[in-house]
Amino acid sequence: MVISFQKKLQSKRLLFLGVLLFFLGLLVGLFIPIMANPRMGLSSHLEGVLNGIFLLALGLIWERLDLSQKWLNATFWLTVYGSFANFLAVLIAAATGAGKMMPLAGGQEGSGVVEALVSFLLISLSLAMLTACSLVLMGLYNHLKSK
Repeated sequence: MVISFQKKLQSKRLLFLGVLLFFLGLLVGLFIPIMANPRMGLSSHLEGVLNGIFLLALGLIWERLDLSQKWLNATFWLTVYGSFANFLAVLIAAATGAGKMMPLAGGQEGSGVVEALVSFLLISLSLAMLTACSLVLMGLYNHLKSK
């Protein structure tokens, strides 16, 4: 099976972005005690680390996805957006103390602008990640069928 240049490039980018997000998650871990909501800060740290690992794992299996280039591009961008938006939404909530959509992490109601931003990120990243994971499953299933 010939693997396209674009697919190889996306795989390498996922690996790079995974390590970058993992690193950002580690950095946030250093600042947990000074955040407006330290519990949410811990959540942000974990989101960065776990989403970074997810991008790394996806980068390693990327070349096994049997999808058209159009669907690979969509999956790539949805996954990158969802991973970084997840980290950013929780980081903003941790830094500001906002995040009423995340009461288990101690989120309180913040200013309207911050709440709107955090809510938008949380809803859009959820849709992006569900779609991306469905596409990854489809690509892996197609790969499984073709062997």
